[in-house]
Amino acid sequence: MESAKDTKVIGRIQAAVANPSPLGLFGLAMVTLIASTNKLGITSGTAYIIPWALFLGAAAQLVAGILDYKVKNNFGATAFCGYGFFWLAVSMTWMIGNGMLSINPGVVTDISQLGFAFLGYFIFSIYMTIGAMGTNKALFTIFVLIDVLFLGLFISTLNPQLLFWKYLAGSAELGISFFSFYASAANVLNSHYGLSILPLGKPFGPWVEKSIQKIDLQEEYHLDKAS
Repeated sequence: MESAKDTKVIGRIQAAVANPSPLGLFGLAMVTLIASTNKLGITSGTAYIIPWALFLGAAAQLVAGILDYKVKNNFGATAFCGYGFFWLAVSMTWMIGNGMLSINPGVVTDISQLGFAFLGYFIFSIYMTIGAMGTNKALFTIFVLIDVLFLGLFISTLNPQLLFWKYLAGSAELGISFFSFYASAANVLNSHYGLSILPLGKPFGPWVEKSIQKIDLQEEYHLDKAS
């Protein structure tokens, strides 16, 4: 989700795939910017958020995720596709709420089910946050804010009277937008100029050093085998 260019070699065919992260991060930045204004009470309604959720939140991240699958980037692919599908589901939920998708008036609906969906994504985001430690600090910050967002959405959906959690979720979502814009710009500019124009911060955590050592050992093994 981080390298400027990834190369996949199959037999004698070499396919270069550009880094899809700037697109996915831009999509995330746009949709969270717009959606956060609703939670913070700056705007009203969700009807005009739906197109941005479908095309930027969902489509842009799904495209980035599929391209990450092509270069065997499991973390980036899982993150972008996972959150892309989330925005598809949210869009459909908003469509139902705005009467764009009709349901039988006699059908029983329970908003708590949406709250437990947020809980599921909170759990997903927790272990993705652990993975983000091995990418860069900017991405790790985004995932920490995503954790706060889903925790706030889970609690505020089950307990709508607890307004603090709704505003906490909105504030975290606005923070996600800011850092996603930054990370998207950094990926584009750093790759374009071949320089660290906007620093992203080095990977950190207890498993990073072990991972680097393992890669170094594998490279030494292949070099020895080749010679």
